Amino acid sequence: MMRLKGGTMYGADQGRAVNSSRLEMKFFLTNNRYTFEVVTVHYDSDKRYHPRLPDETEPIKAARNVEQEQTIEYWRNQAKATVEKHVKRKENTNIAKNVIMFLGDGMSIATVALARIHAGGEEKPLYFEEFPYVGMAKTYCVDYQVPDSACTATAYLTGVKGNMDTIGVNAHVQVADCVAGLNRSTHTSSIGQWAIDAGKDAGIVTTARVTHASPAGMYAHTAFRDWENDKYVKDDGCDPALVDDIAEQLVYGETAPKLRVILGGGRREFMDQNLDQDHETGKGGYRSDGRNLINEWLRNGPVGENRTFVWKRSDLMAVDPHRTDRLLGMFEPGHCAYNLDKVEKQLDEEPTLAEMVDKATDILSTNPDGFFLFVEGGRIDHAHHDNRAKYALDETVEFAKAIELARKKFSEEDTLIVVTSDHSHSVSFAGYASRGKDVYSTAGTGKDGLPYMTISYANGPGYKKHVDTDAGVRLDVRQMDTSKSNFVFPAMLPKDSETHGGEDVAVYASGPWSHLFTGSYEQNVLPHMMAYASCIGRGMKACD
Repeated sequence: MMRLKGGTMYGADQGRAVNSSRLEMKFFLTNNRYTFEVVTVHYDSDKRYHPRLPDETEPIKAARNVEQEQTIEYWRNQAKATVEKHVKRKENTNIAKNVIMFLGDGMSIATVALARIHAGGEEKPLYFEEFPYVGMAKTYCVDYQVPDSACTATAYLTGVKGNMDTIGVNAHVQVADCVAGLNRSTHTSSIGQWAIDAGKDAGIVTTARVTHASPAGMYAHTAFRDWENDKYVKDDGCDPALVDDIAEQLVYGETAPKLRVILGGGRREFMDQNLDQDHETGKGGYRSDGRNLINEWLRNGPVGENRTFVWKRSDLMAVDPHRTDRLLGMFEPGHCAYNLDKVEKQLDEEPTLAEMVDKATDILSTNPDGFFLFVEGGRIDHAHHDNRAKYALDETVEFAKAIELARKKFSEEDTLIVVTSDHSHSVSFAGYASRGKDVYSTAGTGKDGLPYMTISYANGPGYKKHVDTDAGVRLDVRQMDTSKSNFVFPAMLPKDSETHGGEDVAVYASGPWSHLFTGSYEQNVLPHMMAYASCIGRGMKACD
């Protein structure tokens, strides 16, 4: 189809980034007759890089504030209000009685942006995005450019960077070294231990297993993150009589027995595979030593100490914070269920992250000297590894709800809240989707004539779901059922599990000394800044 424009006819793809040149028909009117001249026009490459018509397969939706956003005054007033807020902001130099660290595992900046749009719109920030101070943390391990959750946990909880797959030890310890990790001089102590040493209480809340890499950074010292039970230690050729697995360290280690609250998943790491039966599933655990560490944890306290173990939501809600000295809650044999699965499958006996945070802070608040709480939204990461972006974004929104609960529950005058991630992922937010469009939809059309999705991954299992490997062509996403929560998004190259990303992660802070968290810094600086604000640890302190 051709169309007239002035004295030139343009092809229907005029202005689109298809080729680096186009044909034009110039016409001239002479004695009531048209004459034509065909010319080749090479157009600016900038138009190829920035096409104006991103996706013609669906109509463009209006922005939520479309009438206001079309005016000059709207943007000037918005900018003025932001500048005024920044100018009036005053630094809070109070001593932080309480510190809560929220860790969104795998929560890259792209994840935050996508979750924001999914939850409310491009212009509506997630709750923690409105915190007054933002910084950037460098996440690499001592031995790898792109980190894992073990070496990063060592960094942001103990203040020392280590090697990939190791937890709570310095970089002298190589991964899976049976002997090196036994040397106590290599062990790093966590900010949870620093808080306990200062007379405060400490706790852990996670949607992952409580022995998983991130929460283990609060209490474990191990050469390999996979050593969550004695069988895995044995399988790697080490002696479990010498090398304490992570679950055993939770019961008998230096730090974990002193934690007031531990909530998450992971019962299987504490139960024998043959002798025990899980409360919920009736199946055995993963241990091979004949021990039930849940029972041992219940008996490990001093005489008169009230220790409580819960495995379902109703029991957690019934816990009296004033009559409970220590609480251990594990709501799944493995990781906690995805929130979308809880809703769709009506898993009513599994608490939300916000509910766990609420109960944990009720208990920790009974200490007049304050507390340190580590909270992990652990399943953002797992969803990304499977290229299941719907799970990842919903878990991010649930993570934001837990942060909102905590910030509204505790005053900015005496409670520092820090929100960050351990590492990013290869998830991409790209294309030219129109405002207001569903982020789970398409963002344009490729040169193969097929639409591509707004969300994709550099690698992962999604490759095989979206590519005909025999024919070497992409499959048409319009022929797929994209409505399911576990829909697998496209990936550029095949991997069984998608990889992490190596770019910096954002840090959001609110409360006493939150202005310290601006700028760009190494990830291991985070616990030192939190310790400074709350006057704990052996480093610099605000109260010195």
